[in-house]
Amino acid sequence: MQADWVSAILDGFAVMSGWEVIASLLGVAYILLAARESSWCWPMAFISTLIYTVLFWEGQLPMQAILNFYYMAMAIYGFLLWRKVNQQQDSLTIHSWPWFKQGLFILTGLILSAITAYYLDITNSSQRPFLDASITIFSVMNTWLMAQKVLQNWLYWVVIDAAAVQLYIDTAYYATALLFTLYIVLAAIGFIRWQKQYHSAMATS
Repeated sequence: MQADWVSAILDGFAVMSGWEVIASLLGVAYILLAARESSWCWPMAFISTLIYTVLFWEGQLPMQAILNFYYMAMAIYGFLLWRKVNQQQDSLTIHSWPWFKQGLFILTGLILSAITAYYLDITNSSQRPFLDASITIFSVMNTWLMAQKVLQNWLYWVVIDAAAVQLYIDTAYYATALLFTLYIVLAAIGFIRWQKQYHSAMATS
């Protein structure tokens, strides 16, 4: 069974197109640059999601195509916001959300996910309605947290990416599942890096 799983992963990488490989590498670059608070993370995200938008649309995955189109818009917003702050020396610093805000964020995401999942279920639009819906909803919401430099966004990405791994395993996208496993590790690294910077800023303020 394990040999079959490994074989499925290798077969998945074998059929990946050149564009998919480029998009994946740019996605990794986006996370690494975001962890360093570099505004260049956003151009990487824009190009990566532009490629994924086209690939998912051509692959008849409209929900994922729409999600990546949203990512494109947020990449522009994030780039302009971070560049404006750097040029004007304003203070868009890493900050932590209180538990109340986090609870409201999670509750809102769960309600929207349940509504979306119900629609996907009754229309037979997804193999895994709740996983598909919750990953999409929380990804949309969490990208805004990333742009606003909310510290907890990295922890939410760990959970979102872990859910995505499960979704892609369930739907036999093993290569993509392996890629999102890497995203989990990178998100954890991003959290550790931002947390150190946050505590350092708090200590000097």
